[in-house]
Amino acid sequence: MRSTKGPSKPIRFIYFDLDDTLLDHRAAERAALADLKTLLPHVFAHVAIDELQATYHAINTALWQQYQQGAIDRATLLHSRFAQLIEALQLVDVTPEQLNTIYLAHYPRHWRWTQGAQKAFLTIAQHFPVGLLTNGFAPIQRAKLAHFPELSRHARCVIISEEVGVAKPHPELFNHAAAAAGLPPEALLYVGDSWHSDVQGAYHAGWQVAWYHPSEPTAAAAAGVFAFAHWPKLLRWLGLHRGSR
Repeated sequence: MRSTKGPSKPIRFIYFDLDDTLLDHRAAERAALADLKTLLPHVFAHVAIDELQATYHAINTALWQQYQQGAIDRATLLHSRFAQLIEALQLVDVTPEQLNTIYLAHYPRHWRWTQGAQKAFLTIAQHFPVGLLTNGFAPIQRAKLAHFPELSRHARCVIISEEVGVAKPHPELFNHAAAAAGLPPEALLYVGDSWHSDVQGAYHAGWQVAWYHPSEPTAAAAAGVFAFAHWPKLLRWLGLHRGSR
């Protein structure tokens, strides 16, 4: 993989990842966990908010990797992430099911676009056909689409891994998305934040890739792929600076 001053081949369709690319999942996750601590002070009195958030994120990320590989099912993931949190933080007087219920009730209240993503997405949609290609539980991802109607209004294809039966980075999901767009892989661009699921997954499926990597732009550039920390850089790379192509 290498970076260039622009796409290596003409792009005819652009797919976007949802979580932590267009939408700030990590911020919503952290805010929902803060709500948990506030609502259950007797459970989390001995736990600092940073420790709660870091511990949960590490546990959940590992379980999601297992889920995407088919090693565990949805029910196991939902139970285990809070069961393991209870064990890791030595929480008492609470069950995994109670924590999961409260977390899922508060998580949607904190959904937001990542900074600059809404304007960039709408600009790109004026010039290219666009779609959404995301891992995640289908009911939650569909709820996000309902919460952000601009996404559904402009997306010509919406591919959710759970509805297809295979998750990123498996090439079968990217092949399914390419077929839905009716285009060969090299004509497609995927915009996502995960090196493993998004960048490597799309690249090995023959797609072009734009890596959204806001936290470590220097490391991203060193990896030899087109990477952007701020959305205007993607617009310039696509030739859409100030609305011109």
